[in-house]
Amino acid sequence: MTHSTFTPSIHPWRAPDQHEEHQYLAMIRYVMDHGEFRADRTGTGTRSIFAPPSMRFSLENDIFPLLTTKRVFFRAVVEELLWFVKGDTNGLHLSEKGIKIWEGNGSREYLDKVGLSHRKVGDLGPVYGFQWRHFGAEYKDCDTDYTGQGVDQLAEVIWKIKNTPTDRRIIMSAWNPADLGKMALPPCHMFCQFYVSTPTKEQPRAKLSCQLYQRSCDMGLGVPFNIASYALLTKMIAHVTNLDCGEFIHTMGDTHIYLDHTEALKIQIEREPRTFPKLYIRPAQTNEAGAKGGVKRTISKIDEFVLEDFVLEGYEPHKKIDMVMSV
Repeated sequence: MTHSTFTPSIHPWRAPDQHEEHQYLAMIRYVMDHGEFRADRTGTGTRSIFAPPSMRFSLENDIFPLLTTKRVFFRAVVEELLWFVKGDTNGLHLSEKGIKIWEGNGSREYLDKVGLSHRKVGDLGPVYGFQWRHFGAEYKDCDTDYTGQGVDQLAEVIWKIKNTPTDRRIIMSAWNPADLGKMALPPCHMFCQFYVSTPTKEQPRAKLSCQLYQRSCDMGLGVPFNIASYALLTKMIAHVTNLDCGEFIHTMGDTHIYLDHTEALKIQIEREPRTFPKLYIRPAQTNEAGAKGGVKRTISKIDEFVLEDFVLEGYEPHKKIDMVMSV
């Protein structure tokens, strides 16, 4: 019996010397060529495959897998993730910052259509952030203070990484069957697990990796955003737990292309990927109060991050490609 060496950076649809973004481009080609036609809840129609090989992206040396064959709106990635971390469920708080990605699902028309007419505009129900920070609490509305209610999964993940790093239950779930009917949109990226490598003589610093399971994967609009979001979450958690970053692994269920994205994606898959950017967390700086004798600001807790803490360098993508989001 022969034993093969597991090489996590190699993907069945990417040659060893190819850019990691080719995993994504090859998957789009495969869905276009082999996906079955499926009706969907939006009425748009898709081509779909199920459970393709997981994509793997290195996060080492500050590499950040922000796709380059089209421009990805990085500020929106950061603001939405910070919104999740806060446990916020009011989509208008993102809209006020110019992030419109949840407006369709928080509109009066949409909330009425899905049986949530009692909710005010923007109240998305117990979506991602609520489940991350208050799993099991009774959801009332987006204005209620849920401090101390439910299970704070994100805090538990961080505690386990710090205190029991070989635990096989370093898991965070947004999928809560009891709450699905209360959500404007059930979670697409629904379950993630973290893994801390054991330090060795050759690699003395432990590395944090994350695997995401996503049940519904919109290859055109959603997936590039999801890759960046969970890579960023991994980097944030690594920072507050004093670890290096390892990999982000993206495991997908229903992997689809909306029919009205087809022509745009045909353009995108012909583009050659460019070097991924680097993402740094801005070092502690003395603020105005600090200059007068105060304390320098440092980030030791996951709730302390703000947009300005993230420095993206070397992002030189191809031009933006417009695609319409189906709701």
